[in-house]
Amino acid sequence: MNPDQAAHAAERERIKEAIDRLLAGAPARSSGSLTVEGLAIEADVHRMALYKRHSDLRELFNERVRTETRQMPESEKRLRKDNATLRQSLKDARAAEAEARWALEQTVLAAAVLTSASDRPESGGGKDGNVIPFRRPST
Repeated sequence: MNPDQAAHAAERERIKEAIDRLLAGAPARSSGSLTVEGLAIEADVHRMALYKRHSDLRELFNERVRTETRQMPESEKRLRKDNATLRQSLKDARAAEAEARWALEQTVLAAAVLTSASDRPESGGGKDGNVIPFRRPST
């Protein structure tokens, strides 16, 4: 085993031990928070090492937090909260779109009625009320 492989294996072992300590409630280096950042501090590794080189151990940690403590990992809580916020934003946007569509339909219908009324000679073209007909463009 070359030195890089030995260092990698030692780092993985430190992470596994840190997972056990955190879940046992006996942190040695960190505050004991059940987060990936807390795990990185406890294992004395850079946080990005857990995201890049040891993502399997990060997932193992999150799964054990979920099953053993019946808690949701902080990252999952944030994602769920963001998801709920985005779903509400989407719902609001769809409601606003429906309202804008309705207003557009009403405007088109009103324009059609006004255009239709000004085309009929028996209606007087709207001259007897407060509606002024549009003049047709000369061609």
